[in-house]
Amino acid sequence: MLDLAILRSSPETIRHSMARRGLEVPVEDLAETEAGIRQLRHEADNMRAAQRSLGKEIAGLGGEERRQAIESAASLAGRIKELNTRAGDLSERFYRKWHTLPNLVDPSAADGLTEDDSQEVRRVGEIPRFSFDPADHATLGERLDIIDTKRAAKMAGSRFGYLKGKGALLEFALINWSMDHLVTAGLVPMITPVLVREMALFGTGFFPGDRQQVYEIPADDLFLAATSEISLAAYHADEILDPAQLPIRYAGFSSCFRREAGTHGKDTGGIFRVHQFDKVEMFSFTRPEDSNDEHERILELEEKLVGELEIPYRVVNVAAGDLGASAAKKYDIEAWFPSWNTYREITSCSNTTDYQARRLKIRMREPGGNRLVHTLNGTAVAVGRVIIALLENHQQSDGSVLMPEALRPYLSFDRIDPP
Repeated sequence: MLDLAILRSSPETIRHSMARRGLEVPVEDLAETEAGIRQLRHEADNMRAAQRSLGKEIAGLGGEERRQAIESAASLAGRIKELNTRAGDLSERFYRKWHTLPNLVDPSAADGLTEDDSQEVRRVGEIPRFSFDPADHATLGERLDIIDTKRAAKMAGSRFGYLKGKGALLEFALINWSMDHLVTAGLVPMITPVLVREMALFGTGFFPGDRQQVYEIPADDLFLAATSEISLAAYHADEILDPAQLPIRYAGFSSCFRREAGTHGKDTGGIFRVHQFDKVEMFSFTRPEDSNDEHERILELEEKLVGELEIPYRVVNVAAGDLGASAAKKYDIEAWFPSWNTYREITSCSNTTDYQARRLKIRMREPGGNRLVHTLNGTAVAVGRVIIALLENHQQSDGSVLMPEALRPYLSFDRIDPP
């Protein structure tokens, strides 16, 4: 949620930022409505003060004067109620729109409205050159008997998959390997709830805009989390943090659930775009002045992990129009996928500044008054997509797939052979 002070003092800042996202926002109407709410409440407060003053006078009055004073007090009470009702109605209308506004875009975020406008920062690693026709991950998964989407579709419908045998062991290896790295880097490991309340989804900015992407459990007023970012962000909701503790860094593991609404017919083969997947997520709470450096630190950790897996990749500064609602700036790491002959996203990291902290009421204690913290998130390992990248980039002419050196201490095998 944006700071109302910006709407009052610099509405042009909001208009410019929303325009970078490709949004037209009636900033003047919002500013006028918000000013109207404050005016109504100011009038109500003045009348309440007059009502209290009159109440004190009534005790010393008698006869006609007392009767008239009581009538005046009753009239004031009615007027106060009317003003508060009008302010409440106006406030509801205002916040219905205000809560949909995304975060202000960082000046250093790439310009543009689509994924294609994202700005390449660097490329790392050599794209593999095969002496044979490389297979895609769906073919490899079936050939190696480690991914089964056919039986998953029979059991749960499309966009699900079983990881089987060495495929399942590969997932556990990726999780343990990445967690070892993150714990060494000072992150606290967490296994997070996957069922969350609406306040957590609103607080992280997924609601109201992305509600259609989230699975709901109406009978229990709960939702399946699309990422452990939601549970990690809400972990310190309504808390005042000791600044000496900051930054606080977590590494959360969970299954993630996404409806993938609006992606009909897109990436339907294999397990690239599925309704359920496992992920290790990094999350930080920092001082506002430290969040830019923290963002770069998270990206550095992501690059270290992808690099150790010997996967060619590139880093992109995501275009303003392609940012999620809470992100002020985001980096994606896109791995090379031979079957598509292009780079596709496998991790991302976002600086959400004070957008989530304002919604979740997470502050840090300071002598001059409490201040909102900044929150950041980044993917360490999105298991399914990393497995895809490993299979496609490390496949061999005999149909096997070599495991990168970094993972071998976590596995009982150094290659996956066709059965």
